[in-house]
Amino acid sequence: MTTRFNQQAVVRPAATIPAARNAQWQAAASANGVRTGVAKESASSQDILSSIPASQIRAILRPVAGRMIKEIIQEIREGVPAYAQPLEGNFGKVLVTSVEKAVLQVAEGIGKTTVDTSAWADWFRHVGRLEFLEGRSMDAMQTAVRIGTRVGWRHIRAAGVAVGTPTNTLFTFADALFQYSDELSSVAIAGYTEAQSRANGTMERRRQQLLKLLLSPEPTSAQSLADLVDATDWTLPERVAVVALEYREDQHQLPASTLGNDVLVDFESAEPCLVVSDPQRQLAGFELELYGRKAAVGPMVPPADAHRSLAVARRALALAQRGVLPADDVIDCSQHLTTLALCADEFLLAQLTTRALEPFEGLTTKQRTRLFETLLAWLGTRGGINEIAARLGVHPQTVRYRMNQVNDILGDRLNDSDERLKLEIALRATHLIHDGTRR
Repeated sequence: MTTRFNQQAVVRPAATIPAARNAQWQAAASANGVRTGVAKESASSQDILSSIPASQIRAILRPVAGRMIKEIIQEIREGVPAYAQPLEGNFGKVLVTSVEKAVLQVAEGIGKTTVDTSAWADWFRHVGRLEFLEGRSMDAMQTAVRIGTRVGWRHIRAAGVAVGTPTNTLFTFADALFQYSDELSSVAIAGYTEAQSRANGTMERRRQQLLKLLLSPEPTSAQSLADLVDATDWTLPERVAVVALEYREDQHQLPASTLGNDVLVDFESAEPCLVVSDPQRQLAGFELELYGRKAAVGPMVPPADAHRSLAVARRALALAQRGVLPADDVIDCSQHLTTLALCADEFLLAQLTTRALEPFEGLTTKQRTRLFETLLAWLGTRGGINEIAARLGVHPQTVRYRMNQVNDILGDRLNDSDERLKLEIALRATHLIHDGTRR
């Protein structure tokens, strides 16, 4: 016989479920093979989801997931006036992505003891911050979560009844679902209040002071730094990276940042930058914050060397503007350390290059270019004629002819390891700087 459910009796957050109903659920779970001892107030949604046999819920979740997501989005837009707008631009992307991530996290947790929630938590904290910056209320956000939970339960309940899913399994899933709703709201509210407190002038001034202190090349006392860290609700990490951004005259008019409270931000000075401790996580989706600017992520260093990370990042931006480094939106300095080291002191590099390549001065530009590319390939391939020819796309005899010319010009210098190193540095610098700036 198919059991009919009273939706109002089930659709309640776990914290409001009476002890008698809780006992009923656990008894039913024990009788039907679901682990007991998890449907209680102190249990997290993952604790409860882990007690449900995956086959019993996933079998009904998969067929309805797509339709359920669409209806959740539709009913949120109909039920929350602040969301009654076209699914366009950033608003549409955030709403659709949030519903998809919320559903996927529940599906992933069914039958599993533990599930990684770090990316999920980062996203919904970001959503909370965005809600505040967009001027929407916390009530609108919480109402959207409640609507999504109600629509999700409606679909799961109907699908479960249709295929005869055990009553206790659906009861337990309802408990998990509403506990999950509370947890999602809590994470989003944390992001909302974080953005709210950041808007407070006093806290923001302290964070700016901390940023300047970290980036100062002058030694800073450990106590001064610790005091300012405590006053800004920031945790001093063991290692940091500094992100340099291009300056824009209109940067004061750009939308406020949605980066987390664990990122120190200066978007308004003549040299805008960020301080991060985990670039891969904290800068996910960072391109959306750039608004046409380029950024460079400096190397990870101890906090005392943060000013050095900033210097490297700024050098990378300058080299990208000249065409020496790729014109990526976000430049990862760790991928270009050789070029950055070569260009660290361009005056000395120019002196070395001029001296190393002086014997070629009597040649035409075209002749020098051909011999330089052949010599650089020879230095990089340990003299394999066929390999050099393949790399340059010329006949091996051409390589022999050119290398004979090089030997005539340089004499015994190619037999000296120090001289070979100078030549390779000079040739790489010529290729990077002179060829790069012509691109």
